[in-house]
Amino acid sequence: MADPTFSQSERPNFLVPALIVTVIVAIAFALIYFFTPHRIADLTVTHTAILPTHTVFKTESKLVGHQDQIQDVLYVLATVRVDDKLRLPIFINDITATLTAPDDSVTTTSAVEKNDLANLYVTFPALKPLAGTPLLRETAIQPGDHAEGMVLLQFPATEADWNQRKSATITIDFYHQGPFTVTIPKP
Repeated sequence: MADPTFSQSERPNFLVPALIVTVIVAIAFALIYFFTPHRIADLTVTHTAILPTHTVFKTESKLVGHQDQIQDVLYVLATVRVDDKLRLPIFINDITATLTAPDDSVTTTSAVEKNDLANLYVTFPALKPLAGTPLLRETAIQPGDHAEGMVLLQFPATEADWNQRKSATITIDFYHQGPFTVTIPKP
């Protein structure tokens, strides 16, 4: 009987197809990296004005040790510019701010709503000349475009607290993109 011989075909060389796939994947990643923006939005505070208020609530009580109530409120009017860096529109969900006082106490507040602005201007007429067009929640910013407007903030603080603050930030929360924070610069 003859010896059986099993002929084996040559093994295909996978080096060339593997290199081609690697080059194609590298080109795809490079295109995504260079043509996709790395930041969704840029925030800038272009102007800031403040209005400190000091209100004394008189009491008619004749009880010993009962004193008038005092309330210090600081209104901060910050003009914020939002630049859309995406190729999609972005939408503002919420606007908040945080103040870190000299004693390390932290106060967080939400920006005043559009419906409340008129009442504040009547109550505190000195706010009206400082105010501008508000930056509103639900604002849509188209790709490559920007939105700019005033954000009115109310902090239970004095002007001295504001001037000696450790930090103050504005956070704009976008639908589908999350929050972005910008520092309010000191004068």
